[in-house]
Amino acid sequence: MASRDTETPSRTAAFLEREERLGAHNYHPLPIVVSRAQGVYVWDVDGRRYLDCLAAYSAVNQGHCHPRITAALREQAERVTLVSRAFHNDQLGHLYEVLTDMTGFSRVLPMNTGAEAVETAIKAARKWGYTRKGIDRDRAEIVVFDGNFHGRTTAIVGFSSEPQYRDGFGPFPAGFRRVPFGDATAVAAAITKSTCALLVEPIQGEAGIVVPPAGFLRELRTICDRERVLLMVDEIQSGLGRTGRMFCYEHDGVRPDVLILGKALSGGVYPVSAMLADAAVMDVFRPGDHGSTYGGNPLGAAVAVAALQVLVEEHMVENAAALGAHAFERLARLRSPHVKEVRGKGLWIGIELHARAGGARRFCEQLMLRGVLCKETHEHVIRLAPPLVITREQLDEVLTAIETVLRA
Repeated sequence: MASRDTETPSRTAAFLEREERLGAHNYHPLPIVVSRAQGVYVWDVDGRRYLDCLAAYSAVNQGHCHPRITAALREQAERVTLVSRAFHNDQLGHLYEVLTDMTGFSRVLPMNTGAEAVETAIKAARKWGYTRKGIDRDRAEIVVFDGNFHGRTTAIVGFSSEPQYRDGFGPFPAGFRRVPFGDATAVAAAITKSTCALLVEPIQGEAGIVVPPAGFLRELRTICDRERVLLMVDEIQSGLGRTGRMFCYEHDGVRPDVLILGKALSGGVYPVSAMLADAAVMDVFRPGDHGSTYGGNPLGAAVAVAALQVLVEEHMVENAAALGAHAFERLARLRSPHVKEVRGKGLWIGIELHARAGGARRFCEQLMLRGVLCKETHEHVIRLAPPLVITREQLDEVLTAIETVLRA
């Protein structure tokens, strides 16, 4: 892949200047302005093509603007988009049916964003703790993990271990106990009579594609069964094919009590998220306990059904497994003075660099100039997560670019 001109074009510069002047400075994006996308590719405002290896943090697992998903959007948009949950609509039941058939859970509660789905799970776990387990009123605790990333609400950042996510936003709600990720012994020690749930990502994405020890989820399942605690698995980034299985927890052969989905649930076309559980958990909610004006709207439901169908029918999960194995095989042969570790699963790869490498940002900028879009996370990790529709030839282009910049 040929290197791009390093000079920022004037059209791009104008877009960047306007965003910098008028927008909140809560992101630090690469200096590229996307105007069009299809499949694994995006084009900037100057017509340059890039291979997207971030996939909107797994929201675009199905590829950009998948024709079947966008067709579902257009068709439903011409019929009815929103009636709120004050009435029934003819699309929501279909989404419930597809999700329950796919996951084996008997109940679905739809929301919009991933953070909303996590907040929904927190509320369900607490009410389950009070009404089913007999925890003293307003004393329920949820065990969470160092390095977690479950969203940006005040409650969620309150139990983050990342200082920046917390700084300046307190006071935070109580009721969370944080332990080291991957340490089942610490989990067992943290559980008290007031513990209602564990909330865990099978692989921590924002933390740098951090993979726990083999069998960790099985150990958590055993602890939760023994202590009568809910196992809540956040698969917002790891789920829906990203790791080479439909859900990452399947690698450990376990079943959670609560499953949290988002991002790729709509293929990046429209915000849709969901909490799934069996009746014993979900039926703690009564009319009026929880809701959302847009949650479960017919437009989102139609889009989500199409997004789930193409994942299965176009064998994207199997592609992630096969090409993920190929990527790890190539990266295992990479000899670079900068690389400390390569980790991940399926088409979700973190390349951690030594501190002396000067941070991952500069390598992501070099990859951008070669037509490959990645993003650094936690300063020293290059995050690689292309859409699951990527071909072996396209992936080899990406890997060649990575090898080139990391060997320099």
